Amino acid sequence: MSLRPVTDLRRATPTMEGAGVKLHRAFGFGEPELSDPFLLFDDFRNEHPQDFAAGFPWHPHRGIETITYVLNGTVDHGDSLGNTGTLGAGDVQWMTAGSGILHQEMPKGNAQGQMHGFQLWANLPGSLKMTAPRYQDVQDKEIPEIREDDGTRVKVIVGSFWGRTGPVDGIAADPQYLDIYVPPGVRKTFPVDTYRRAFAYIFEGSGAFADASAPGGVLLEKEVMGEEVNIRDMSGDRTLVRFGTGDEVTVQAGEDGIRFLLISGAPIEEPVAWHGPIVMNTRAELMTAMAELRNGTFIRPAH
Repeated sequence: MSLRPVTDLRRATPTMEGAGVKLHRAFGFGEPELSDPFLLFDDFRNEHPQDFAAGFPWHPHRGIETITYVLNGTVDHGDSLGNTGTLGAGDVQWMTAGSGILHQEMPKGNAQGQMHGFQLWANLPGSLKMTAPRYQDVQDKEIPEIREDDGTRVKVIVGSFWGRTGPVDGIAADPQYLDIYVPPGVRKTFPVDTYRRAFAYIFEGSGAFADASAPGGVLLEKEVMGEEVNIRDMSGDRTLVRFGTGDEVTVQAGEDGIRFLLISGAPIEEPVAWHGPIVMNTRAELMTAMAELRNGTFIRPAH
């Protein structure tokens, strides 16, 4: 077994999308080869309805798949296929845009006005860019959760892990998508397929992945009691961790434990031509999509 080293550590960046939804972006719209087969990852988490209530009104997608995972609040959605529904806490939606789809996503807060969820964009290979659009909603109760004796919990959203298989399937990138909690002070190792590109996204607590040392992290100078000392800063909330090659990752949980998403997928390794919500292989294909949006032929008739 070989431990995957940490190759990149960065905080998600505040940005705004849709009709004014405040969110944090871990990656997207730059250097897609670093995260292939994934294109974008957003953390939409707000305490105040005015920061998300305007939502994501009707907009197009082509050439990608999206996986939306809701932790708090709800998301009402509708699309050009005639699908409508509501995602609640713990629910997941997978959407294949394929040849083209129009949809809207309108978040609502919980009883305290809070909203929290994630959206991941996965690329489609050229052979599937123009496949028929489809979508699947999965309720929280359908998602298996593994509970270890040491208090570790793993929700298997997509893919197979430790003998359990998630309910979301048919995604071209064939990803593994896990929601993991490791209790305070516990060190835990998780297998990751050698041939997949992997990242973790920390959204609660803190911990260290580097070299499985206890605790690892980034060496910093900090003043304590009037003296500068060397400390190791553990990665915390809204931190993206990218890994190199290997077949396992190890995390050392901090004093409050750590909760993170562990996501991996096999690289597609194809050219990427990307403009907004449309991702194709060539600029010509991108221009065709934009022309079809303008002339009203973007949505293909169902067969």
